[in-house]
Amino acid sequence: MAPFQLVKIPGVNGDKLDGAAWIHPDGTPRPAIILPSPWTQFGWHTYAAMATKYALAGYNVLAYSARGFGSSEGEVDAGGPLDVQDGSKALDYLLAHAPGRTTKVGFAGLSYGSGLSQLIAAHDSRVDAVAALSTWGDLGEAFYENRTRHLGSVRALQTVAGNARLSARTRQEFADILANRNIPQALAWAKQRSPQTYVKQLNKRRVPVLYAQAWHETLFPPNQSLKTFNSLTGPKRIDMSIGDHAGPEMTGLGGLPNHVTDDARRWFDRFLKGERNGIDTEGQVNSQVMWKYWPWLRETRPTWGAFTERTERLNLTAPDHGGRDGNGTDGNSTDGTLGAAPSTGWRMPFTSGTDTTASAAGSIVFVAGYEEMVGLPKTYRTRTISRRHAAVWTGAPVQATTRLRGAPKLRLTYTPSTAGSTVIAHLFDVDENDKAHIITHAPFTSPDGRAGRPVTADITLQAAAYDIPAGHRLMLVVDTKDPLYGDANGSGGTLTISSPRARPSYLDVPTG
Repeated sequence: MAPFQLVKIPGVNGDKLDGAAWIHPDGTPRPAIILPSPWTQFGWHTYAAMATKYALAGYNVLAYSARGFGSSEGEVDAGGPLDVQDGSKALDYLLAHAPGRTTKVGFAGLSYGSGLSQLIAAHDSRVDAVAALSTWGDLGEAFYENRTRHLGSVRALQTVAGNARLSARTRQEFADILANRNIPQALAWAKQRSPQTYVKQLNKRRVPVLYAQAWHETLFPPNQSLKTFNSLTGPKRIDMSIGDHAGPEMTGLGGLPNHVTDDARRWFDRFLKGERNGIDTEGQVNSQVMWKYWPWLRETRPTWGAFTERTERLNLTAPDHGGRDGNGTDGNSTDGTLGAAPSTGWRMPFTSGTDTTASAAGSIVFVAGYEEMVGLPKTYRTRTISRRHAAVWTGAPVQATTRLRGAPKLRLTYTPSTAGSTVIAHLFDVDENDKAHIITHAPFTSPDGRAGRPVTADITLQAAAYDIPAGHRLMLVVDTKDPLYGDANGSGGTLTISSPRARPSYLDVPTG
């Protein structure tokens, strides 16, 4: 076993990074793994058990706290140039202190450490493989999806950072997103910190990259990671799991068996040690299906493109009485339907600016995700969703289990009474007793329209793997507020959804 030792790594500008090393003293040529810390004051300690397991498997290992976190000096650069240079400095340190030749190098991390690992690999040609767990690909899209500010993400990062020493620039960009100011500047800042920006560098060297993400990820929603994953042309794999940010990997961080961290270990064994363990031939996409929560119930697909086999179009129609006046009750009489035949010419108005019980998540990041992982997803009572403040469409009961696989797409035309407007689309699975579980959602904002002018929104909902049981129905709920997001709606306005003949409203459901 490699001896454990606490270390201080010379970082950029003379800042010392707190860390720990497991380096074998025998001088045998070995591969190495470097672990930049998550966004937490625990710093490198988060990886103590996992790093020990890597060392027992024959790797030289170095874990360090990113600048500004834990006992590391400097200020948090949020994945900026200083963090990238620190990663190279950490690699310099390991190479200098390993008594034998380092054969290949892998970078791995959870959350913040996963993004840093990708960014460092894109800039340092000495990195041979990456495992990015609960990761991000496009930070700008994570913070500003469909021009909608993801307030939940930014607030969560501020809270979890605790006493970390955030740089003035990092604090400013977070504050600007929360205050809805200087958004172009914030997006430019985020772009520099996005692996998506450096995909060409990773592809040029065909760096093997393993991604892991949760289906109901609330911090870094999965579509932005899938965009980067699909842009990679080297060896790649993505593990999609039930839960929320960092939940699927948590037991593995404690050293227990875990399908995500076990796959990360197999990834490095394949691409750093050269073992033919099959992880690169099992399929690029490996996913759990929501609520089939046992780890061995996973599906594989050769590519993300093969995840969806066909698409069913469900057209949005008006209630049976042909419309409503905006004063509907909270019953189902005002609901439209999701039907096979196109339907145009109708209008469904409701009052905007008020939240409903249709929410994207019970809470951000932890609690709801862990409940999902043990088969206890949040239950919604569909009759409590206020039809005064939302538009609702319900499909017919499905005759057999329907396997939703992929990202549903919604075409919606609406007319707001205010210049700025936001809508949140939620897709639910509803049982015979009108109890529902959320499948997926997405926001959309038109920040600078005109009052009374129609807006056509093409909204890609977050990707999902969900089996809709026979007898259950799909329900689409569109409202104008959600705790995760900042909205552009004025209070007391109205929003009228319609289906013009030239741009009918519909929902495309991917199945596989």
